[in-house]
Amino acid sequence: MSTFDVQQVRADFPLLRQEVRGRPLVYLDSAATAQKPQAVIDAIVRFYQHDNANVHRGVHILSERATEAYEGARETVRGFLNARDAREIIFVRGTTEAINLVAQTYGRKHIGAGDEVLITQMEHHANIVPWRMLCEQTGATLKVIPVDDRGELVMDAVDALLSEKTRILAVTHVSNALGTVNPVKELTRRAHAKGIPVLVDGAQSVTHFPVDVQDLGCDFYAFSGHKTFGPTGIGVLYGRLERLEPMPPYQGGGDMILSVTMEKVTYNRVPHRFEAGTPNLEGAVGLAAAIRYLQGVGLSAIAEHDREMMAYATAALESVPGLRLIGTAREKAGVLSFTLEDIHPHDVGTILDREGICIRTGHHCAQPVMQHFKLPATARASLALYNTREDVDALVRGLHKVREVFG
Repeated sequence: MSTFDVQQVRADFPLLRQEVRGRPLVYLDSAATAQKPQAVIDAIVRFYQHDNANVHRGVHILSERATEAYEGARETVRGFLNARDAREIIFVRGTTEAINLVAQTYGRKHIGAGDEVLITQMEHHANIVPWRMLCEQTGATLKVIPVDDRGELVMDAVDALLSEKTRILAVTHVSNALGTVNPVKELTRRAHAKGIPVLVDGAQSVTHFPVDVQDLGCDFYAFSGHKTFGPTGIGVLYGRLERLEPMPPYQGGGDMILSVTMEKVTYNRVPHRFEAGTPNLEGAVGLAAAIRYLQGVGLSAIAEHDREMMAYATAALESVPGLRLIGTAREKAGVLSFTLEDIHPHDVGTILDREGICIRTGHHCAQPVMQHFKLPATARASLALYNTREDVDALVRGLHKVREVFG
């Protein structure tokens, strides 16, 4: 498309055409999982109808076509992230598995008793628990960069926390609970100045603005297919080749080996060393189709739409009496968390559901953030490229309905 046309984009997503509870569906939960364009659905169906076979080991034509599709998807992801080499792209089940992979391979090899792992207070549990587990296994210590009451990192604390004991910094690009966009390029610069590698959780970022891993300079970057308008069960770990090549395998099985005897195993090259067993072929094909779709719409145009929608939605929500936005960082993307008077977020979500509006309620797998704001939960509306001002207006009307119900 030469210009961004949100109505044309919406027409590409068949699920959005339905009514729920007698009302047009308003989907504001893309931070949890994004809907799928017809191009992704068609690519998956086409793969199963025409190309389905196992990859890498077959000599017949279907295996050749499946291998070409799978490795072609790897190259598509490489271009999407601007990685230097397709070998730097590892297919995993999602961001969670990607972070666990790094923790249990790079981490187990390089982190021991007395060392430190540095994360932030705003991380999703997927970027907390694997490092906590690693620290328990190795005797290392988990350190935390605090957030302030706007939901921004306390940057003045960073240099002191990046100590001679720090062995890795793991940080989210965009907070799933606050929408805060973190300065990961600056954080990487500071960490690298002390020889510390950096992992970035990109689950909430790659659909909102262009990501260039070479420009960011990070050592690892992870994202999930299902939040990127692709299938569930597929995700990506990017790793700089010089980091990946010395890392031991994560899981054992087929395709991650070069040879096996009862006495010795010789492991495969990167990236296949980290992709044991039959991979999620349709997931990779569907993810590649989703990326091509985003590139066709235009990532810069999507970023501009996101900025406009965030500004409109922020002003609209601030007009609702008794509503408090949780997370007011100067730079945000896609996420608006809030509380409404003393009404429990689950009640807010339940009444909105009756109006055909889908939001998320709870702690969003980010309990340390909730603890910082002294809240058990928030309501969260999250935006994507297919959301409109009319969706936001419907949300505001729904919130007024909530207030009426609770009087």
